[in-house]
Amino acid sequence: MGPEVDKFEEEFAQVTGSKYAVAVNSGTAALHLALRMLGVGPGDRVVVPSLTFIGSVSPILFQGASPIFLDSETSSWNLDPELLESVLRKKGRKKIKAVIPVHLYGQATDIDAIHAICRKFGVPMVEDAAEALGSTYRNRTKAPGSFGVMGIHSFNGNKIITTSGGGMIVTDSAKYADLARKLASQAREPAVHYEHKTIGYNYRMSNLLAAVGRSQLHDLSRRVKRRREHFQAYAEALGSLPGVQMQREAPWGKSTRWLTCLTIDSKKAGTSREKIRQALEKMNIESRPIWKPMHMQPVFRGAEYYGNGVCDRIFRDGLCLPSGSGMSDAERERVIEVFRGCFK
Repeated sequence: MGPEVDKFEEEFAQVTGSKYAVAVNSGTAALHLALRMLGVGPGDRVVVPSLTFIGSVSPILFQGASPIFLDSETSSWNLDPELLESVLRKKGRKKIKAVIPVHLYGQATDIDAIHAICRKFGVPMVEDAAEALGSTYRNRTKAPGSFGVMGIHSFNGNKIITTSGGGMIVTDSAKYADLARKLASQAREPAVHYEHKTIGYNYRMSNLLAAVGRSQLHDLSRRVKRRREHFQAYAEALGSLPGVQMQREAPWGKSTRWLTCLTIDSKKAGTSREKIRQALEKMNIESRPIWKPMHMQPVFRGAEYYGNGVCDRIFRDGLCLPSGSGMSDAERERVIEVFRGCFK
């Protein structure tokens, strides 16, 4: 805690177009606080896309609630608005406590459509923008993550800006911002002695890490530009290979291309996602499958899921390539060479 935290919060709020920002120690902690402040608790249901990282879901369980997983739509790989409306109509407001759209791999979800559905059914929207800092939505001053009642960001080591570990809540509500700071600081009351009327958490960001975050926040546009350059180079070198489909950019927003993602149709390609991943690994190049959908995870066996098989196919065929802002052109060419070598 200290002046660097205060300045980081102020500057981050300006960058994202939010009125307030609260720095915490992880994106997961930020989402946990958001759900706690919305009163999510035992017996409640929270809607979340299946194609995401478990950090988008575990805070629901922290609060004793249950997730309802929804499939993706094909243009952005994000939460399908039609499925969302169908589920909210079926379940009703009383059974659904919140909706968490996730801006996956730096690509904004269809915010207007999802926000309109949430307003229609009176369900608060909490955006997970952990992977999307620097993305845009319909050229608006607000960034993805700043349209719902609250939004969360992550500064984990693999994100576009990192504080080693860290996160941020953004909101236009002074009430939520003040409550988040209190709950993240062990819920200490404003008294000379240590006074507590409720249980909080040790979730606040340190002054030192906030200083690291500030220095990188000022470099955000260059970092996004570099990742988009990587994607473009990959697309030019790999996009015409048989069976390879680069992740499309949705028409409603500019993606950061946090990770370069693509799918490989093994029947057309004559090779598979896994064979390519193993070939890269053999050359000490790390690549990853797309997130394994939550409804396919053993820990969520039996969870409620509505879908059409879209995220199942993306996981089966999808691969993430090295895309760091600090990666050199020569390093990228090594990736391309090994990747192309997997095709006859």
